[in-house]
Amino acid sequence: MTLHIPFQNSYGTLPDRFFTRQNAEPVRAPDLLVFNDALAAELGISAGTPEDMAQVFGGNRMPDGADPLAQVYAGHQFGGFSPQLGDGRALLLGEVVKGDGRRVDIQLKGSGRTPYSRNGDGRAWLGPVLREYLLSEAFHALDVPTTRALAAVATGERVQRETGLPGALLTRVASSHIRVGTFQYFYAQRDLEGLQALYDYTRDRHYPEAETPHDLLRAVIQRQVKLVVKWMGIGFIHGVMNTDNTTLSGETIDFGPAAFMDKFHPVTVYSSIDRQGRYSYDNQINIICWNMAQLASCLVPLMPDGEVAVAGFTATVNMMPNQIRAEWLRVFGQKIGIADATPEDEPLIGDLLRLMAHHEADFTNTFRALSEGAEIKDASDPAAFTDWRARWQQRIADEDAPLDLMRRVNPAVIPRNHRMEQMIAAAVNGDMAPFDRLLRVLSEPYTLSPDDADLTAPPQPEEVVQATFCGT
Repeated sequence: MTLHIPFQNSYGTLPDRFFTRQNAEPVRAPDLLVFNDALAAELGISAGTPEDMAQVFGGNRMPDGADPLAQVYAGHQFGGFSPQLGDGRALLLGEVVKGDGRRVDIQLKGSGRTPYSRNGDGRAWLGPVLREYLLSEAFHALDVPTTRALAAVATGERVQRETGLPGALLTRVASSHIRVGTFQYFYAQRDLEGLQALYDYTRDRHYPEAETPHDLLRAVIQRQVKLVVKWMGIGFIHGVMNTDNTTLSGETIDFGPAAFMDKFHPVTVYSSIDRQGRYSYDNQINIICWNMAQLASCLVPLMPDGEVAVAGFTATVNMMPNQIRAEWLRVFGQKIGIADATPEDEPLIGDLLRLMAHHEADFTNTFRALSEGAEIKDASDPAAFTDWRARWQQRIADEDAPLDLMRRVNPAVIPRNHRMEQMIAAAVNGDMAPFDRLLRVLSEPYTLSPDDADLTAPPQPEEVVQATFCGT
């Protein structure tokens, strides 16, 4: 059987200055490592032989109906503005319309140089490819809006980073790859016609109910608030919340130096390039407000009265902290068994987090232990939580099945950094068994077999991952 992808492309109908059309650079010996059969079925994709799919997802053969192109965009990277970035190692192959009518992108990552590569080689190596595959599929299972992984292919070639490493490509599925940085590109170019075309396309694709750019801004903010608070609720740190990594669809994208916390502390940073803590765990709520302010600036020229628009957009962005606080209270209230938390519950939640930070408690295991009615063990002083537990039990006494609620929202297992590093080390040596095991377990993060209980353990001191890297 030959691979068939039912492409129905629309982004390529936009003006030529939105992208560069080109094919992928062929690789020497593509080998299909993993294919997401369930996602393929959801997208109406008919799988081919492993050899056929390796050729396509390795970039050696373009499937029928594909319209490969590299998208251009700009972006604030760690606060500094770059007026032109773009897909420097990725190609949008085309789009598929799902059974529910939603359109999604299918993109190759690691497909070779494009005009936007700057000094990069356009390639990816095996570690980040498998890492993004696992993280994106784990996020899907955790009910966090995210890009998905369709396939991973080894190239049979070496890519040069600090040393020579095995090359690979990832096939990514996204609601779209439209970013805040895409709007910034046309705004920086003072290309009002292009900005209008991008707004029209984004509205039609993602927010057909939006009647004005202000409506679009409100809708994007609503999704971003929910997304970032979901990150906070699972102890996730994105690591590179640049405006070019903030999607208009409200999905998590680009798992570069992304990481999950082990010991809880609000200023935790993993990314090796985040030297100032700009994208620390706690600061993510401030950064998403800042990123939405950049989007608002780009939308002002599309409004008939600029001064009125600035005032209205400013008020909308300034409402975000209260929206985030309300969503945070809802999410963390449920994490301790309160279905509809009120501001009066905030001290109880805050006291728990302060205890966790002071006593170096494991984020995931603490909430899961509470969900199981067990004692908190992964902390330097478990007894310090005794008084808090009494207050908590008194608060949830009148809640309906609070532990059931908690078990639905507090995962038993997450993609821990040391396990990801161990998986990558094994895969580099040709052993995909740790990857396969993690993929299986992370696909059902709220239930756990006793045989997989070791995956819940925090790292030993010698296993602690101090920093994570983009892999570019």
